[in-house]
Amino acid sequence: MKFAVIGGTGLIGSKVVRKLAAGGHEAVPHSQSTGVDVVTGEGVDKAVAGVDVIVNLTNSPTFDEASPAFFRQSMDNLLDAGRKGGVHHFVVLSIVGVDQVPELDYYRAKALQEQLLTEGPIPYSIVRATQFMEFIDSVLSWTADGDTVRLPATPIQPIAAQDVADAVAAAAAAPPLQGIHNIAGPEVFPLDELGRIALAARSDSRTVTTDDTAGMFAAVRGDVLTGKGEASLAPTRYADWLASH
Repeated sequence: MKFAVIGGTGLIGSKVVRKLAAGGHEAVPHSQSTGVDVVTGEGVDKAVAGVDVIVNLTNSPTFDEASPAFFRQSMDNLLDAGRKGGVHHFVVLSIVGVDQVPELDYYRAKALQEQLLTEGPIPYSIVRATQFMEFIDSVLSWTADGDTVRLPATPIQPIAAQDVADAVAAAAAAPPLQGIHNIAGPEVFPLDELGRIALAARSDSRTVTTDDTAGMFAAVRGDVLTGKGEASLAPTRYADWLASH
């Protein structure tokens, strides 16, 4: 099978390309660096012409109120090009619980992306993942102030990027789900505890203070960002991931 992996040079995309290629498929990575701009439409028709599957791993450059416009324009361009090119499967990577946090601009934008896909002309699969382990350091930086990091106790179920890529590649190589597949890491942590574990693993002397008003995840209610009983659990534990990084 032939795959156009849009956003195929990024953290997840590059791993998806390698996984699909290892399975004997032709997986071509596309991004702005290869001349494909999903917002302006430049290069999009050529990128998806004659492929069996589009895997869309592009992301908005911001997490703010500008993000819905990015996802609307990019999806309109990709869906139109896919329809014209005869694509028969369109895969998107999204977020577990994305439709449960309407207070966040970025989550509303990702929910819009899902809606555009489900209402579009191409059979689809949506893979929703929990928070990437690779992004925990960024989460800590959002609310760091000197020797203190403020974090809410929001339940988080971190997953390794490689496990996400494996699940996306498997979904792309399978028939369209016409639905959603949730994937999550094997363990649930309060975010403040996860922050303490991450800092300790790096011998970082900063202190984590529990603050349920701090940062983006303060808007999350309950355990909506965890897989609960609905998700397939990935194998990589956070302590093992930390040890290998």
